[in-house]
Amino acid sequence: MTTNTITQLPDPQGFSPDPLTELLRSGAQRLIEQAVEAELAVLLEAYASDKTDDVR
Repeated sequence: MTTNTITQLPDPQGFSPDPLTELLRSGAQRLIEQAVEAELAVLLEAYASDKTDDVR
């Protein structure tokens, strides 16, 4: 038995040769980055006045 059952997976970096898919993917990545940065800014602002016990 020499049957090969290993499936080749596509390269995640170059997953789709379709330019529209790549445009949508990069746009979605930018939106996610902006959302995470906005959430972090709100979180940091909410705790900006908090101090530790030794006033740091």
